[in-house]
Amino acid sequence: MSDASADDDASGGPRERDPRPVAARGDLTPPSEVAREALNRAKAAARAKGLRPGAPSRRSPLAEPHTERKGPGARDPRTLSDVVGRLLRDKGWTQDVSVGGVIGRWREVVGDQVADHCVPETFEDKVLVVRTDSTAWATQVRMLTPTLLRRLAEEVGEGVVEQVQVLGPAGPSFRRGRRSVRGPGPGDTYG
Repeated sequence: MSDASADDDASGGPRERDPRPVAARGDLTPPSEVAREALNRAKAAARAKGLRPGAPSRRSPLAEPHTERKGPGARDPRTLSDVVGRLLRDKGWTQDVSVGGVIGRWREVVGDQVADHCVPETFEDKVLVVRTDSTAWATQVRMLTPTLLRRLAEEVGEGVVEQVQVLGPAGPSFRRGRRSVRGPGPGDTYG
């Protein structure tokens, strides 16, 4: 048994091709009806997705608001620095990012000698917290605080960092290790 090709009829013999154009052959659906049905299917699919034909499209809340820009280059691509700068200004993140840049360049801002003994820990509510590796350096950095604030104002702007809190080295922890004891801990008064 062999497969019947497209040119074979049901009896297995070759079928003659109809020389007439497709539109002139028999009972074909008119093109206008085919287009109307396709449009109705597209509208039904849009309604199933929750879209309404003729209504404005839903945009992501993160997308930029649509504004008509006039002039040359209105639709040209923009540089990444322009886009990121605009995003930072719109969201109000400019100060946090500038302080983060200073923390990333800490050694350049404060100098090698201070950076060897002092590292920034956190920045919240205009307070920069700095930890030193010894109590002597904590005292030294406390005396340098006005100079440090002036230098930070030059780097990130006035009023961004209003206070520098200097912490000394962290003490040893007795929570783990050979000297740990379960119970109230070192705050116990024994009586």
